[in-house]
Amino acid sequence: MTPSFEDGRARTRPAVLDDVAALAGVSAMTVSRALNTPDRVRPETRARVLAAVSELGYRPNSAARQLVTGRSGVLGVVSFDTTLYGPASTLYAIEQAARQNDYVVNIASLGVLNRRSIGEGVDRLRAQSVDGIIIVAPHESAAEGLCHLSPDLPVVAVDAGEDIPVPVVMVDQRGGAVRATRHLLSLGHETVWHLSGPANWIDARGRVEGWRSVLEAEGRPVPEVPVGDWSAHSGYQLGKRLAIDPSVTAIFVANDQMTLGVLRALREAGRRVPEDISVVGFDDVPEAAYFWPPLTTVRQNFGEVGRHAFQLLQGRIEGASGGGPRIVEPELVVRESTGPVRH
Repeated sequence: MTPSFEDGRARTRPAVLDDVAALAGVSAMTVSRALNTPDRVRPETRARVLAAVSELGYRPNSAARQLVTGRSGVLGVVSFDTTLYGPASTLYAIEQAARQNDYVVNIASLGVLNRRSIGEGVDRLRAQSVDGIIIVAPHESAAEGLCHLSPDLPVVAVDAGEDIPVPVVMVDQRGGAVRATRHLLSLGHETVWHLSGPANWIDARGRVEGWRSVLEAEGRPVPEVPVGDWSAHSGYQLGKRLAIDPSVTAIFVANDQMTLGVLRALREAGRRVPEDISVVGFDDVPEAAYFWPPLTTVRQNFGEVGRHAFQLLQGRIEGASGGGPRIVEPELVVRESTGPVRH
């Protein structure tokens, strides 16, 4: 707040552009350029302006910025209403990347993701004068909806597969599953069982494909794939089936929440981890290191996903072409839930 004086009494008011200009020793037009078109201002001048902005707590007026740049400084995100770790972390990473670049994010949260709901979400955000939209679309039906969007608004998709007409950022789900499966085979296990996520999720499908490709390439048995719903409860129910099969020595689970249920089922059946059965999850939730035993899992770099999504959308807003998909590589984090097979 900046002090001003009226009738001899001090009061405070929000800092305005002229206050920043006076403190930085430049014109109001230079302040506007430094904040909205920084490439047109010398670096040392912009540094003085930013220092003045910070000292005064100045907040640019969004309406004024839109008049200068033709842009609102607001981005839209279409996502679905979920508390699942992966989608929620993706949304948070996008918000962080946008905030670090002085953008505001408006979110259209949908109950379901399909062609109709995505269109409605996009229309809702367009009415808020957003500069562009990021669509988090891990469902097959949602990816199909991306083929019917109007081309006049910059759009980027996250986790929507590669066969879509808009730029996409995605974690290499297939590659993560390959790493997990190879790790288990390297410990001497004859084969690896896989518990999948829902069949209509693009992420789940990629993890199944990666797991199967390794077993087929190695000439190993390819077990039937039970399908869960990402929850610990479904992992527990599916885990109880595998726990009674003495031939099962290694399990790759599609996410860490399901893995938590699997670990309970194995413990109740008297199957020790990793002495009797090695277990690998996917996501590396913050609690994974505190499972018992600490969980070997595949870590997704959601911060990188958010940065890439923002950069792609910013480029589209500025007129750049989309280019090919941006792939974020996952990392296998080895902890104590995996070990050598014991014959």
